[in-house]
Amino acid sequence: MLRFLPLKLGRLYRCLKLLLVLGLFVVLLMNTHNLFASFQKNELTDRRFINLNKCPACFGTSWCRKFMNGQVSFETWGRLRFLDVFNVKNVYFAQYGEPREGTRRVVLKRLGSNQELAEIDQKICKRATGRPRCDLIQAMYKTEFARINGDVRLLTPEVVEGWSDLVHCPSQRLLDRVVRRYAETKDSGSFLLKNLKDTERMQLLMTLAFNPEPLVLQSFPSDEGWPFAKYLGACGRVVAVNYVGEELWSFYNAPWEKRVDLARQLMDIAEQLTNNDFEFALYLLDVSFDNFAVGPRDGKVIVVDAENVLVADKRLIKQNKPESYDVWYESRFEECDREACLSFSKDSLCSRVTVDHNYYAVCQNLLSRYATWRGTTGGLLHDPPAHIAKDGQLDALLDECTKPKKRYGRFQAAKELREYLTQLAAASSSSTAR
Repeated sequence: MLRFLPLKLGRLYRCLKLLLVLGLFVVLLMNTHNLFASFQKNELTDRRFINLNKCPACFGTSWCRKFMNGQVSFETWGRLRFLDVFNVKNVYFAQYGEPREGTRRVVLKRLGSNQELAEIDQKICKRATGRPRCDLIQAMYKTEFARINGDVRLLTPEVVEGWSDLVHCPSQRLLDRVVRRYAETKDSGSFLLKNLKDTERMQLLMTLAFNPEPLVLQSFPSDEGWPFAKYLGACGRVVAVNYVGEELWSFYNAPWEKRVDLARQLMDIAEQLTNNDFEFALYLLDVSFDNFAVGPRDGKVIVVDAENVLVADKRLIKQNKPESYDVWYESRFEECDREACLSFSKDSLCSRVTVDHNYYAVCQNLLSRYATWRGTTGGLLHDPPAHIAKDGQLDALLDECTKPKKRYGRFQAAKELREYLTQLAAASSSSTAR
């Protein structure tokens, strides 16, 4: 009887698959009217759909004219609302058109799931009225977002410290940079809060507390060489950023030469965000294949999810000299049963000048044999050519970068790994040129 069990399970699987297809077909039939309506209507011109009606409890209004004029529209699948159940992160692809420039692809983000957005509404209402539901606009004027009013000259660390990863340990220099580069105001360029309108101040502070990704992109813009997607603007609770390209995961099985080049760029990003002339260390706390993308033309790797970026001001650390500030901080490797997990201490990242966190994050979660994503292990540099595998240098550097055996071994391994990947990429380019 047991030998018939696989056969029965196979039939059961096929039946379930058929039922799923039939169920989806029924849903499509039941929503035929809505389906045609979705293709005919541009919902991005609907104030309620983009939550413009909730401002100033929103992320900005700089792109509202473009939205209202119909210059931004969902691509095909983004128009089908019944598919939103699969789009937990609320990230959409859209087309943006300018009369003289034509159309181009952009990415629209709500900066959170529906549940997270509902929770922020409830928190605002509870702080203002003690009840979970209320008039959101009136409630905003009774929260801490409104108490920092035009009489307050500067946005100071003691006010916003700990609101989000961006300001887990903010310096005055960082906050001045955030305010000065705030893109959701016509009068940007000043670090004085009093130069912002009341609604603009509240929008800035809500973004800082709920999801500071737009502020990271504005404060460290791609135009100045930072490895982040370009911020375009916002309307209500929808933020628009430049479309970079396919996610890094799409290149997991790309030719070896391509993967080497991508790995080199990832290590360069880790270095740039750790050591730069501005003396701001930007630590990536969420590193996975989905959080990076690759440009289709230049092949450039870009960070496309910057919600969980902790910024430490090295200049301030050197000035204040907290305990052990000049002792190198080594991130500790830990086995875990989840994908893309990292071990770190935010307080240590905030109080040390020399930190290996970004090297550790890139090596463990993206490059090495310890990298696990979507049920696959082996990392981006899996299955190297025979002569490289035989040499053993690559595996040794990746292991030391991920799980160092020597004290401070990761720092040296990361340096040597960058150099080795640069050599491999150069060798691949020269052989291709021949």
